[in-house]
Amino acid sequence: MNLIELSLIALGLAMDCFAVALSFSIYQKKIPQKTILLMALFFGLFQAGMPALGWLLGDVFEEFIQVYDHWIAFSILSIIGIKMIGGALKKREVDRYFDLSNLGVLLALSIATSIDAFMVGLSFAFLEVNILKAIFIIGNITFLLTLLGVKIGRTMNQYINSKWAEIFGGTVLIFLGVKTLLDSLYYI
Repeated sequence: MNLIELSLIALGLAMDCFAVALSFSIYQKKIPQKTILLMALFFGLFQAGMPALGWLLGDVFEEFIQVYDHWIAFSILSIIGIKMIGGALKKREVDRYFDLSNLGVLLALSIATSIDAFMVGLSFAFLEVNILKAIFIIGNITFLLTLLGVKIGRTMNQYINSKWAEIFGGTVLIFLGVKTLLDSLYYI
């Protein structure tokens, strides 16, 4: 697999992380630089690590994981999205805040957005792929697209009421969960 093919795969895998970063930065007025870098690092590491893990496991667990991966991603993304929307509708402006510095939140989002990367790693086991090159490219592109998502979201949040931005962000996460579920049904 050449550099262009690996880069296109990396772009496709990183789009979920881009969308999550965009949606969170739209509704959250202030995200500390440390939190932004931590989010980009988590997303990049998980997007790089999951294909490596998939590549290592090869086809040993493919059938078992393929049956449930879409449900796991759907559940995590939908729960967080519903929580965001519920928070927007119930809380006062001052009370509304989704803590991205919480490692549990970052871990859940990192897992949910990288399950498809694990499946790509499984396919890498059967293809002629330099896995070190692949995970380097995937991790770096994800890291950069996460930062870009935050930058675009920060620009957009100046023009969007934070209540509606939070509803938008939650809707994006639910959409990503449903998309993951529907994509898996397409391949069945």
